Amino acid sequence: MFVALLGVAMAWSAFRTRAERANEVQQEAGTIATTAATVLSEYFASLDTMASTLIRYPAIRSLDAAASTRMFQAILSEQPLLDNMVLRGADMKLVASATSASAGDAPAPPIVSQVLQTGRPQASQLVVGPLTGRRTVFLAYPVRNDAGAVAGVLGFNVALRQLETLFAKLPLPAGSVVVLADRNNLVMSRSVDSDKYIGSSIDVPRDGSPTSFQIDADGVARFHGNATIERGPWVLSVAIPRAEVLRRLAPTWQRNLILISIAVLCILSLALWISWQTAIDLKRLQVAAGRIASGDLSAPEERPVSNLEMSDLQSSFVTMAARLRDARDTLDRQFAQERKMLEAVQSLQRQVVRQERLAAVGLLVSGIAHELNNPLQAILGTIEVVERTRDAPAEIVEDIALVKAQSHRARDIIRNLSRFSTQKPGSPEPVDLRDVIGVVVQLRKRELDSASISLDIETASVRKVLASFAELEQVLLNFVVNAQQAIEGTGRQSGRILIRLSDVGRKIRLEVWDDGPGVPQDDEQKLFQPFFTTKPVGQGTGLGLSVSYGIVDAYGGATGYFNNEWGGATFFVELPVAGATGDMQTANDGTAVLRGRVSSGV
Repeated sequence: MFVALLGVAMAWSAFRTRAERANEVQQEAGTIATTAATVLSEYFASLDTMASTLIRYPAIRSLDAAASTRMFQAILSEQPLLDNMVLRGADMKLVASATSASAGDAPAPPIVSQVLQTGRPQASQLVVGPLTGRRTVFLAYPVRNDAGAVAGVLGFNVALRQLETLFAKLPLPAGSVVVLADRNNLVMSRSVDSDKYIGSSIDVPRDGSPTSFQIDADGVARFHGNATIERGPWVLSVAIPRAEVLRRLAPTWQRNLILISIAVLCILSLALWISWQTAIDLKRLQVAAGRIASGDLSAPEERPVSNLEMSDLQSSFVTMAARLRDARDTLDRQFAQERKMLEAVQSLQRQVVRQERLAAVGLLVSGIAHELNNPLQAILGTIEVVERTRDAPAEIVEDIALVKAQSHRARDIIRNLSRFSTQKPGSPEPVDLRDVIGVVVQLRKRELDSASISLDIETASVRKVLASFAELEQVLLNFVVNAQQAIEGTGRQSGRILIRLSDVGRKIRLEVWDDGPGVPQDDEQKLFQPFFTTKPVGQGTGLGLSVSYGIVDAYGGATGYFNNEWGGATFFVELPVAGATGDMQTANDGTAVLRGRVSSGV
């Protein structure tokens, strides 16, 4: 009777286990189908991204056949899952093709007309490519001209035979197949024997349960999991053979036999285990004591023991290790705090040294300014006397005016140096930055011409800023001189500088571009620091950019730089418009305006 009951129980257990495994395989087919659909959707999304980039390319937008063909051929060599790339005009005639375009009069697929009418991307069902002659799926994207009208269609022919490489990475059991069918239930791709089955009809349930069981075209009974790809819409079916159920049952049966054998061995070994347990516990505690003695204070592993005395001894070891570990952690924290305090003291010492150096430079600058004022006043007085001379030639009058203007500028620079030492801004007044640009150009044009450096000016702003004319002249002059020296440092015989003036919201932006070597990344954080310079000793003080930053910051402006598209550097300032209130964060073209300078080490 007991044997019969045991046999019934075992049969019932086997039946239930087989049913569970069958349901597990069926659910797995549905899960893998969803995963495979996601993989395929991501691939088509990557094609959409590539198409979105290509339709913005000038050669594509202008329907340039030669340039488009070269581009398509280069892309096709790196896209094994594409059969062809084509470009057709608004008249649906072929403009460019990655493969041979000898069939230029081949009719365009109907989907091209749909894209031209709707202006939206479309995906075809299973078709035969007019140029390649192979079965494919055609993805079409509208190409718009500068006016926004649809001027053509960009198309991708998907290599359906190669889609099986996308499914090769799926965790499928042996004998499984993945089938992709269009909405007409025609096979578009198959992971096994793709050439044999592409174009054949397949029975794919599109409604109801996403899983099913049926016999495939190759005569193998399989569990099917289906997932819909909205792009077509297409159906992706993952089929796992029924033999997989038996394969998964085999380990269960083996495990049951092993468990029965283990149970018998455990019963026979129980007596021996009891006799050995005490010796094992003592040996473990001995090893733990040796580890603690060697400096390893990690908590000993607590295990069940055979008696109360051994349990108390094990707890004592754990407590001892924990207290030693806490004492060591306390010492480590104290050492860390002492290191932080030492670093803080050293940082304060460096700051004190830097402040003392700046103070010394301020005193030196103040003394130099005082000494230079006297001869400068004599020069100004003499120039004014000469200026009153009657019947002076026009050339001399112009030279006198230039000397007088530059003497005034030198006086203002001396005042600025004095203000740099005291960190006080100059007297602001409405300033037209175009006038500042004109003066700087007049000062540097001769030297730039002699160095074969072209100077271009773009002024798109007529508004004024509230600042000191001489200080802004000094800032712009610093930028232009730095740009010239950067170009000359490359050893080239020519160069280019661009001064650009534009409106950015309620601010005016002044930029100086050059095609020099740009700013090394290691120097970015130190550009606006006082005394930092990359020029040889004796050719730079390292105060130009620092003084410029201080001048612009005093008027509520921002100073910064970026490496431009010429390969050189662009330094810029942004100053509030005279009479404007608040800071506008967006320029006219929608680009973001940075508050403060872009990069500095000050």
